[in-house]
Amino acid sequence: MRKTLFACFLLFVSTFCWSQDAYPQLTEIVTDQAEIFTQPQLEGLREKLTQFETETTNQVVVLTINELGNETIEQYANGAFNQNKLGQDEKDNGILILFSKMDREVRIEVGYGLEPYITDAVASRIIRNTMIPKFKEEDYFGGLDLATNQIITFLNDPEALEEFKQEIESEGEFPWWAKLLMTLFLSVFIAAGGFVFYKGYSSLIEMFRGIFIGKLGLFPGIFMFIPTLMMVAFGLVFMLMPVFFLALVFGFDFDPDNFLEGTNNMLLYSILMGFFVFTAVLAIIKILIKGKDDFKLSWVKSDSTYMSKTFSSGGSHSFGSGSSSGGSSSSFSGGGGSSGGGGASGSW
Repeated sequence: MRKTLFACFLLFVSTFCWSQDAYPQLTEIVTDQAEIFTQPQLEGLREKLTQFETETTNQVVVLTINELGNETIEQYANGAFNQNKLGQDEKDNGILILFSKMDREVRIEVGYGLEPYITDAVASRIIRNTMIPKFKEEDYFGGLDLATNQIITFLNDPEALEEFKQEIESEGEFPWWAKLLMTLFLSVFIAAGGFVFYKGYSSLIEMFRGIFIGKLGLFPGIFMFIPTLMMVAFGLVFMLMPVFFLALVFGFDFDPDNFLEGTNNMLLYSILMGFFVFTAVLAIIKILIKGKDDFKLSWVKSDSTYMSKTFSSGGSHSFGSGSSSGGSSSSFSGGGGSSGGGGASGSW
């Protein structure tokens, strides 16, 4: 029994140690496991990157390997980066350039502290325009050397980096005629979404009105709210998504993910509650404007004549009129830094 437990312990320890060193333990700022550099190239690259680290504390590390094995290049780069703790602990200012010879892939992995400078778009363009053309000619050193030169320049010269970012933005700009055509095309979806939202919201107001005047039972009305709210939500999404897309096309900086991350649950609940309160107020105003009905409440029973006239065949009331038809719903060593996965990858 003791031997079995001891064997299990050894297996656990060996597995744990293997997982801790699943990637190369980097002792040089340039590690050439794939042997793609000559000795002078290797020494020159190490000298350049070491000098850059001495002057700025930023670490640009190059690792070449023969193959990735069972991992993607993103997984391998992130694992090697964090295992070796590239960059300084307080700054997270490391960058790893991972080159896989047999897989014909390369990645620039960027530490948290340098992500505002070497963004995913910047890293992607360096790979696409600087590295890949050289790699296709099998000039691996040339591609990596030029890429490190660019990264060093961008981190030392904010103006050069800003100009580079502007070039990237201009590449993605649409010509005026494309913007016009896209606006016309998406306007159809915006109009359709607006129509669905209007019909659904008009029905919602009428349901509140029916409950307040006792012609729609409270409990049946609650169940009727569900498909109507789905219709309202569908129309709103169908209307707003093209608007967000057009905003991006015309250069407005809007990130829905960041917006949602900054919105807590309490605020969302408050907005939802405000939506219902506002709808109820509109229903009350509608009752007061018409002046034909008194306020009363029916818990279960509904007026069959009112129901057939108002909600039959998907009908709905608009805010200002009687009834209308509606739609239906649908020695170097790392300094303790870490990477969160920012960067870019490419293949050739």
